[in-house]
Amino acid sequence: MSNCDVTPLKVHQYCHLNRLFACALDMTMAVGQPPYTCACFYTDNIFLENFHLHVRYTDEQQFRRDYGKVLHRQGCQTPGQLRQVLETIEKEVQRRKKLGEESRKRRTEISLCYKPRHPELYVLQESFLAGEFLAAVKYSKSPQANLEGMVQHLHSITDKRIYQLPVFLPGFCTKLIEELENFEKSELPKGRPNTMNNYGILLNELGFVDTFTAALCEKYVKPIASLLYPDWGGGCLDSHRAFVVKYSLQEDLDLSGHYDNAEITLNVCLGKVFADGNLYFSDMREVPVNERKYAEVKHIIGQGVLHRGQHIHGALPITSGERWNLIIWMRASQYRNKLCPMCNKEPLLIETLGDGDGFTSTREDKAETVNICSLI
Repeated sequence: MSNCDVTPLKVHQYCHLNRLFACALDMTMAVGQPPYTCACFYTDNIFLENFHLHVRYTDEQQFRRDYGKVLHRQGCQTPGQLRQVLETIEKEVQRRKKLGEESRKRRTEISLCYKPRHPELYVLQESFLAGEFLAAVKYSKSPQANLEGMVQHLHSITDKRIYQLPVFLPGFCTKLIEELENFEKSELPKGRPNTMNNYGILLNELGFVDTFTAALCEKYVKPIASLLYPDWGGGCLDSHRAFVVKYSLQEDLDLSGHYDNAEITLNVCLGKVFADGNLYFSDMREVPVNERKYAEVKHIIGQGVLHRGQHIHGALPITSGERWNLIIWMRASQYRNKLCPMCNKEPLLIETLGDGDGFTSTREDKAETVNICSLI
């Protein structure tokens, strides 16, 4: 733990909720209700940044057989280069296995040592939200609500079931970025969102989940999603993962095509001043590459884009300035318990020390469970 010169009397009030959440998490795990991930998390969708390639790795023989030719065509042509790729993969696998434990350590240290610049932001208020968003939510909860009426409150992106609407007021977006930059400047440990985004912040570690993003998902987004995506669990979303990503000329410029570990994704542009870097969407992951059609969506500060997690998408290069986006992966256990969205198979559940990936396990579940220690 870093030196933060904290005594019980100096711990700020805004840390209280974070500590309660950490204790609640520990108690939940203690009574036999651990979070789960699918075993594929440790073998699949490993991103090789230098080759813009997602790979699966179970052993070296399988990897050479499946990816040797494509890597050779992209410049990995010597034994030394291949060894470097294998070392990168092994490092990533080990990172994933320790992810839960490391995240809990960071969360505890941050809750004790970090002094927010804008502590009022940590509890969601309707004053943060755009009027158009509140109107859409109000309609979604009305007795006469239906898909046709819901779409009238949104901007539809072609025929791809992608929707855009204002979510946050610009003033809130400015303050949230100030808060995130304040945390970035601190010497506290920081977890990054994933292997594709090198710059960003995990909001669960910063203390935004229980009192902000959970409320946003359950009270506001879920009613809308239930009308837009009933076939993707929109009405039974029960967990989420929230993080912020950052793009600039000196850091991440763009984002390669991918699909999310989510049933439904909300992507909100927070700012700041930037040029280009549009989102692009092709088709759902099962559509053959040569048959996919693309559409672009422009980032507008305060506006969010709703889409299905399995919809292939990415971000074009930013050409100037700096952009921050809030990403929320929303999950529905009723759906993913039957079919993991990442490996497209019945999930092999593994207990994890982290927040898990939205899977649940009961005595009635048929899905097999494995202790993560057996994989390390």
